[in-house]
Amino acid sequence: MRQSHVISTHFWLALASLLAVFPIIWVLSTSLKKKEDVYQTVRIEVIPAQPSLDNYKEVLTMNNGIFLRWFRNSAVVAGCTALFGVLLAASAGYAFSRFSFFGKKPLIFFFLLTQMFPGVVLLVPLYFILQRLGLLGSFPGLILAYCTVSLPFGVWMLKGYFDTIPRSLDEAGIVDGLSIFGVFWKIVVPLSLPGIAVTAFFAFLTAWNEYMFALAFMTGEENYLLPVGMAAAFGDQYQTFWHLMAAGSVLTTIPVIIVFVFAQRYLISGLTQGGVKQ
Repeated sequence: MRQSHVISTHFWLALASLLAVFPIIWVLSTSLKKKEDVYQTVRIEVIPAQPSLDNYKEVLTMNNGIFLRWFRNSAVVAGCTALFGVLLAASAGYAFSRFSFFGKKPLIFFFLLTQMFPGVVLLVPLYFILQRLGLLGSFPGLILAYCTVSLPFGVWMLKGYFDTIPRSLDEAGIVDGLSIFGVFWKIVVPLSLPGIAVTAFFAFLTAWNEYMFALAFMTGEENYLLPVGMAAAFGDQYQTFWHLMAAGSVLTTIPVIIVFVFAQRYLISGLTQGGVKQ
């Protein structure tokens, strides 16, 4: 009885996993098919009969390599968002974790509250703010917008992680002559690398995959990020070039996969320890 229950559980888990992974397999398969094989309706092929890299070549060489420019734009914006987002989130999270000040609880609640609203609610306010600051249509303005969106999660994540670090370590550092900033930078930050890795990864993904802000705040084909550029170049109002979209999608996921593979130990540790209270 127990063995049949285990087999049944594993079967449904395997089926659910297959359903989750199948779209990824299909995109990869489509990217390796020739154009005429993608649009034929006679048979369905998960494994291409004649694998080809023509789609990737067309994506990388179209319009004098504009895809690589979009790739660079996305990398710069996502990297800067991760860097500045972590700096801001770590500073705020440490303040919420270690200090008592007027309005602390309402501020923490406010950070949680902002996570309940969709990003489109922030679109118009951020547009006018960037316009007033003269940052509309610039990469610094877009980075500022993405930091605004990713900051609430980062603050909550790192505050929870900082709470797991004993305050006695802070006190020992102060006894040894460190300032408050010295304690934060030399003791707390090194002990919080897993949590910082999770926060940075989340901020990176926020900027890497986001479409709405990049479309609304940036103008000019040379300033597009990958999601906006792919939507504009790989289709129009009448059709979508699925063979190019599939190849571009695979190329877009490569940096994220590489980052996750090399940082997965810190990411898993950060997610599991960030919610533990001591």
